[in-house]
Amino acid sequence: MTQKHVLVVGAGQMGAGIAQVAASAGMRVTLVDVGEEQLARGLAGIEASLAKLASKGQCDDPDAVLARIATSTDLTAAADAQLAIEAASEDVELKLALFRQLDAALNAAAVLASNTSSIPIGRLASATQRPAQVCGMHFMNPPALMPLVELIRGLETSDATVATVRATAEAMGKTVAEARDVPGFLANRMLLPMLNEAAFCLYEGVGDAEAIDTVMRLGMSHPLGPLALADLIGLDTCLAILEVLHDGFGDPKFRPCPLWRQYVEAGRLGRKAGRGFHEYR
Repeated sequence: MTQKHVLVVGAGQMGAGIAQVAASAGMRVTLVDVGEEQLARGLAGIEASLAKLASKGQCDDPDAVLARIATSTDLTAAADAQLAIEAASEDVELKLALFRQLDAALNAAAVLASNTSSIPIGRLASATQRPAQVCGMHFMNPPALMPLVELIRGLETSDATVATVRATAEAMGKTVAEARDVPGFLANRMLLPMLNEAAFCLYEGVGDAEAIDTVMRLGMSHPLGPLALADLIGLDTCLAILEVLHDGFGDPKFRPCPLWRQYVEAGRLGRKAGRGFHEYR
């Protein structure tokens, strides 16, 4: 596994975190994004995260980890990668376009994985000429700290592909839970309705944001309240997942609370914007 070359597409919060996890496991990583600014921001985040882990005695050599991460704006820079992990925004058309590009740019033996949190893997696989080598590899946020990877097998995904993705995740120190390829899979099929109900409680004036989060933290022993967790995930991402669930199942229980769209359109995206359901300094 330490000889594995992993391509990570997207240098945002999730992509940079996945690149850090892979490099920390000794893998060679190429991190790709559309511009140098995005790549520089992603690397800065990785460097800060490694420094924090080192200060706690949880990373022995941050410089060695960083040295295993190369960056590029060109997918063909990682044409020899054995595994690609797509970690772009939760936008189905964007992901479909990326899977077409990955299929063309990478060697025929490469496995193509998506970090999507809700979009059906079979739909992404249909954009390639290698559907048996496409799989879901859903990391939790933040990838460097959360021990779970949700593995999603598409309709055409082969046993060999599942074994490769499972072995890679375990080499990264993750525990793997396998889910069927349905909208939201396991994690967000359960999580997002709770976050949505918390948003409805705020929308209907049942309680303010602090009260809602306090009830779940102190009453249910959740480390973060649901609205604070939504801010961490990103309100735009939460809205996108809820729309996938609502469209995919046609069930009104997944209908997004109007607050999601109102906040997203106002630029209140959560922690990354400095303001969501809560304010961040």
